[in-house]
Amino acid sequence: MGILHEDVVVINQAKKAGEPTVITVNCPDKTGLGCDLCRVILLFGLSICRGDVSTDGKWCYLVFWVVEKPNTRWNLLTKRLLEVCPSYLSTSGIFYYHPENQQPKPPDVFLLEFWCSYEREGLLHDVTEVLCELELTIHRVKVSTTPDGRVMDLFFVTDTRELLHAKRRQDETILCLKAVLGDAFLSCKIELAGSEVTACSQGSPCLPSAITEEIFSLELPNGCLSRSVASNPISVTVDNNLSPSHTLVQIFCQDHKGLVYDIMRTLKDYNIQVSYGRFYASPKGNCEVDLFIMQADGKKIVDPNKQNALCSRLRMELLRPLRVAVVSRGPDTELVVANPVELSGRGRPLVFYDITHALKVLKTHIFSVKIGKHMIRDREWEVYRILLDEGVGYSVPRNKIEEGVRNKLMGWE
Repeated sequence: MGILHEDVVVINQAKKAGEPTVITVNCPDKTGLGCDLCRVILLFGLSICRGDVSTDGKWCYLVFWVVEKPNTRWNLLTKRLLEVCPSYLSTSGIFYYHPENQQPKPPDVFLLEFWCSYEREGLLHDVTEVLCELELTIHRVKVSTTPDGRVMDLFFVTDTRELLHAKRRQDETILCLKAVLGDAFLSCKIELAGSEVTACSQGSPCLPSAITEEIFSLELPNGCLSRSVASNPISVTVDNNLSPSHTLVQIFCQDHKGLVYDIMRTLKDYNIQVSYGRFYASPKGNCEVDLFIMQADGKKIVDPNKQNALCSRLRMELLRPLRVAVVSRGPDTELVVANPVELSGRGRPLVFYDITHALKVLKTHIFSVKIGKHMIRDREWEVYRILLDEGVGYSVPRNKIEEGVRNKLMGWE
């Protein structure tokens, strides 16, 4: 007995303004499926206001109530959600788990190079927005401003549609960039990035010690996200008495963009299975989460050390899902943003989009950008280092930049 692809993911759009859209997923289960689905939802800029998840270990049923945004491409969202469901990946009947040893071929990396005659406010964000709309995933960026004021941008991207090798797809991309850049556009070319080019673009694998101490500390610094802590402290507790076969994890905290994803990716990294889950965010921004979980061996988490480790990790991920700091780089000012990379190798979606949008709103120009992955304290991080242009007219205080970028990333606008 099978299930039709159109029945795997069903999206019922809101009929009235202010009502949520309901996304239903009904498919075979796999560890980390909730994380993968929440990542796709976050990639499309949607916020989950309520959720229910249940599974018997073989088949799962998930319902997400999401707050939609204008111009959401629902058909494309359905397609991307289907792609992470095990039943959609199977071509010969339904299977319960996607074999981990069958790793997909890494996507080709393309180098997108374009020149602009001058720097203008929000240019980098406008380009980033176009690339996101085209489903081109940005992996690295190098932005340089020449002494005569021209701007050269190098984007290392992969194509979700796997069509960027074709001239038609390249022409579409260049046309969209021309449209957004206007008279500032000078030239653009797209080519497959060779391994030597990609290696040269990565730069040094080491970060300055000042940066690592500033934003990668495992301790919670005084004043860190004081708004969240003061108004709604994070509570994470475990209970083994309510279920004979599952550990109950209860979370109370303030809502932020991608909160369900942050919880699910943490559990996925710990190889923990969620048998039943419920999530609710009130209009005031308070969240309640109940998760009945078990280890990969199908047993409860009874070891106190494992319980404490999981609770501590969840608290940290909910309080500081991203790290933001404005630091001195010699005489210059550098914005540093870091987010943890999943064990699967994927970073949080739309981080660079949100950073450039926040800086555009703050009327802060970008001089150069470096994006890279770094292994720090046994964890891999995706680190964005943005050198800010402190030319004539620069007046935004550093604390305002840090606050503005963090609020955008956390959805606290």
